[in-house]
Amino acid sequence: MRKLYKFAFLLILAPSIASAWGVYIKQVDVFGISIIATDSVADKKLLHAANVMAAYLDNNQDGKADDTSVIDAMVSRHAYLFMSGGEFEQLVAPWPSEDFREAEEFGQNLFADETRPYGSNIEYGFDATLEEVLHLISHVGYANVYPKQFGEQAGSELTSAMDSARGGRFMQVPKHYPENAWYTYDDDSCNYNCMATEYFYWALTSLLGAQSYIGREDEIKHEWRLSSASKLKSTDKPIYQLLSTLPIKTIPTGKYAGSLLTIKSID
Repeated sequence: MRKLYKFAFLLILAPSIASAWGVYIKQVDVFGISIIATDSVADKKLLHAANVMAAYLDNNQDGKADDTSVIDAMVSRHAYLFMSGGEFEQLVAPWPSEDFREAEEFGQNLFADETRPYGSNIEYGFDATLEEVLHLISHVGYANVYPKQFGEQAGSELTSAMDSARGGRFMQVPKHYPENAWYTYDDDSCNYNCMATEYFYWALTSLLGAQSYIGREDEIKHEWRLSSASKLKSTDKPIYQLLSTLPIKTIPTGKYAGSLLTIKSID
């Protein structure tokens, strides 16, 4: 899980240099949650991200959010997704307004060069939209609305399952994971809460079939070993049962029938 805020490196750059690389000029609102993008992000990719978010939040696509409490938690915290062309542009692109800068704790980034409207495959890679959008929803939405079930602190149902998946309760990334662990994320910049956000993503997308395309299992086995619903069900029953209670039953494809999402200019 990447940091949920922009890097402080921006502070040492002159505004004129920053604006030359990218400016946040457009946005799409999904149930009151903003997705903002720089001018280098293709409209197709911005709309793809918006449709994925809408389909996660309204999985049956009837035009109504499946869980309004999750929406309320995200909107009240001013959660938003911000898209740039790539990592360097994210570093230098200035915030479109003070409101976004002040709410950066509840922002999640997504790069255009990892956004794949045509879907995931071994040749072009995984569509990171499925991951980054879900991080925002689980971290700001579900974790706050249902702390006993989906909270990222130790002792929730989510983190108790994660402790078993990692082979123990590790507040920091261990030097070596136990041999029987199946969730072995090793980014030492990711704290315990961050590990829970990542675990939610790995487990849910595996349950819904997003990690089971040809070649993906070998690609991710250093970090996650349950790439299919059947493996998740047989090996990690607690998280399988917990995630089965969610209204999210199908993985978003980038198509959303609940309403027409449109791009507008940032004021």
